[in-house]
Amino acid sequence: MRLATRLFLSSSLLVAATVVGLTIAVDRILRDRLEAQTADALEREARLVAQLVPTDPGVWPTIAIQLGTMIGHRVTLIDSAGIVRGDTEFPADALPQLENHAHRPEVMAAVATGVGRSTRYSVSTDLNRMYVAIRGGPPGISVVRVSATLTTVDAQIDAVQRAIWFAGAVAVAFAAILAWVGSGYYARQLLGLTSAAQAIAEERLPLFPDSRIPEIAQHARALRAMNAELDARFAALRREREETAALVEAMTDGVIATDVRGAIRTCNAAARRLLRLDPAAPLPPLAGLFHDTAARALVDDVLAGHEVEQRELRIGEHAVVVTARPLPDRGSLLVLRDMSELRRLETVRRDFVANVSHELKTPLTAIAGYAETLVSEVAPDGPTAQFAATILAHARRMQRLVEDLLDLSRIESGGWRPHPVSLDVAPAVREAWSPFAERARAANVEFEVTVGGAAGSVTADPDALRQVLTNLFDNSLRHMPRGGRVAVTAGLTDGVEIAIEDTGSGIPTEHLPRIFERFYRVDPSRSREQGGTGLGLAIVKHLVEAHGGRVVAESVLSRGTTIRLTFPAQSAVTEP
Repeated sequence: MRLATRLFLSSSLLVAATVVGLTIAVDRILRDRLEAQTADALEREARLVAQLVPTDPGVWPTIAIQLGTMIGHRVTLIDSAGIVRGDTEFPADALPQLENHAHRPEVMAAVATGVGRSTRYSVSTDLNRMYVAIRGGPPGISVVRVSATLTTVDAQIDAVQRAIWFAGAVAVAFAAILAWVGSGYYARQLLGLTSAAQAIAEERLPLFPDSRIPEIAQHARALRAMNAELDARFAALRREREETAALVEAMTDGVIATDVRGAIRTCNAAARRLLRLDPAAPLPPLAGLFHDTAARALVDDVLAGHEVEQRELRIGEHAVVVTARPLPDRGSLLVLRDMSELRRLETVRRDFVANVSHELKTPLTAIAGYAETLVSEVAPDGPTAQFAATILAHARRMQRLVEDLLDLSRIESGGWRPHPVSLDVAPAVREAWSPFAERARAANVEFEVTVGGAAGSVTADPDALRQVLTNLFDNSLRHMPRGGRVAVTAGLTDGVEIAIEDTGSGIPTEHLPRIFERFYRVDPSRSREQGGTGLGLAIVKHLVEAHGGRVVAESVLSRGTTIRLTFPAQSAVTEP
């Protein structure tokens, strides 16, 4: 239904309802007032009749007719037994045939209180009548009743109602005309606002109505302001979209965005190159890009809305690391980083380190041997002995560095794989500590081992576990003040956890994320003075992760460090 029609009908119905309500209210109020006035007049007439009725019973029928004729209303004389002794509308010979009036409501009220009133339909006269009775009259008469029809009251009310209906019809007609004209004007203004809003939604130039109605003019101003703001925001969004598209297209990493069904919405040039896609060809769904088992498992995880953290795949000749994140619209974003060059450089670096270490091992062995001979043959107090001791110390330090480099190179290159067996934790820990026992006693360092019953054994490579614990004990003692303590505890978490806790100098919080990197030192000068190579913790990390476990460091400066090693309950050996 059109707005103009709705406004017209609603206005007309409102006026009509007002007229109907007014008519009903006037009928009720006017009727109540007129009936009250009629009742008061009948009561006065009844009292007058009671004074004029003679005491002779023989004339009561005649006097009732005479008095009723005089006042223009029906007069009824009733004795104490309820028998009608005179009535304006009935002659004397018809009175015995009338019903007993003792139980009429107005008669009962008059006997009880002195005055009684009642309005009801009269069968004898076939009209609505009002009856007013009073207690009184000459001896023998108990109640005098005067009644009148309500025809006059109904006629007056009908006249007023006809006047109201006529005025109401004129008002409805006038209101309908005004409503039709006004609603058409308002509707045109509102339709103008609607057209402007539709034009804004369709990105067309809107035409706003020039209205003199304050409310509509206010809405038009609000729409103008909204249109200007939307234009500015859309322009900013377009700029940002173009900039984002240019950035994504210029990235060296491949970027792929999909919808919830796996259809590709965005694929930059780097991703097309990695996946060998024709730039002019339509993009296949995500599931159609990969064919090997590992890649299909990744696609299943992505389509299920899971996050994927740096999962490595082989795509042709390329080693690609894929990271995926769910998007707010339940799509997914994949980032593909080509690691082929980095892997090649890592291989070159490992080969170089291994080759150099092998080449250095033989001359260092010779230098250390000759230095030991010099130290043993020269006088201990001379400068030659001091020089030889310095050469020997640095040669041994370089030998340890070369051995650590060779170990790390073997682990990273896959030349070493763990051979896990079941080991008792406590004996393995004490065996690894035994080379440090004398050094610990000299520094007054306490050592204790606490193993939970359920964590009494661990599945690990014996040599690897010994090297891990040896490196950690060596680190603890090198940074331990005199009178310190090293405590080893073993318990069950999601595997077997071995914690090495010391009361050494501790590690600043900002250094903790990097202490497992090769050659990283918290205090380089102090580490060199104490003979550290900077590779011990890196070897620990690689050895533990080769078992499928993990290593975590916790430390509080000046209070000590705790290294937690977690081995799986069943060893899950991984490729290094």
